[in-house]
Amino acid sequence: MAASKFRPAWWLPGPHLQTLWPTFFRRRPRLPLTPERVALSDGDFLDLLWLKGQQSRPLVLLLHGLEGSIHSAYAGGLMQTLYGSGYDVCFMHFRGCSGEPNRLDRSYHSGDTGDLQAVVEHIGRQHARSVDGIVGFSLGGNVLLKWLGEQGATAPVCCAVAVSVPYQLDDAAKRMNRGFSRLYQWHLVSRLRKKYLEKFKQRPSPLNVDVRQLKTFFDFDDQVTAPLHQFAGVDDYYHRSSSRQYLPSIRVPTLLIHAADDPFMFPHTVPTQQELPEQVWLELSANGGHVGFVGGRWPWSPRYWVDERVLAWCKAHAS
Repeated sequence: MAASKFRPAWWLPGPHLQTLWPTFFRRRPRLPLTPERVALSDGDFLDLLWLKGQQSRPLVLLLHGLEGSIHSAYAGGLMQTLYGSGYDVCFMHFRGCSGEPNRLDRSYHSGDTGDLQAVVEHIGRQHARSVDGIVGFSLGGNVLLKWLGEQGATAPVCCAVAVSVPYQLDDAAKRMNRGFSRLYQWHLVSRLRKKYLEKFKQRPSPLNVDVRQLKTFFDFDDQVTAPLHQFAGVDDYYHRSSSRQYLPSIRVPTLLIHAADDPFMFPHTVPTQQELPEQVWLELSANGGHVGFVGGRWPWSPRYWVDERVLAWCKAHAS
């Protein structure tokens, strides 16, 4: 556990400007991406996007956050940074996040590690290569850490990075219902409601619920996420899916990047040093917001520090 070397841009003070700047102002590079659809054993599918060169290059897999996609502010820039430094990159969309509704009633959630495992196995089987590093953002980071903990010493990856993870999901739900963070909650829950309504427009919903009445994460997860994915209720979902309890079992070199002022969770949501095994390194900065970490002297020349830190970690640990 160490203090982060990140220094926030003076022109983006506070957690909210750090959080919002990349969404509205970060340039999305045009990349020569190759799509691939992965058939899952339950009859559903996942969509991948590849940025790759020669087969001998190490491979990094990227996982997005809640309602994220290849269009998320961090996606293209990090892919470009890694590819330009000698890595192939694969971007994994969670179910229903690639622009086309998934086939089954179920969706994706914060604790669903089965689809990540399926993608890793698919890459090994169909592409005859291993995944050297995995990077997860927010919800994707929670999925990644839970998967690494479940795998323990058998995890088939050289290293991992998790950025702005909601380690305790119940904490995140409570924090998002306070102050300015309610704006983030309104935006994300609105997207979840819209996606649900569009998905069940052409077929009956398995749930007897009016999602238009669900305004908070707690309500949506209790009435939709939990029953769709066989949890006993929202408390059962939050408890079983939170990644913090899995950290002690991780045996892969893993970097946790987090800001104490993250508006998506409380400062005490972050794990303590006593919870971290030898292979897990937490870099905690005072500022940075949620998946922000924007530096640089001037607004017309920002530095996206997470890209730099992820690259450095992969160079040190991804063979």
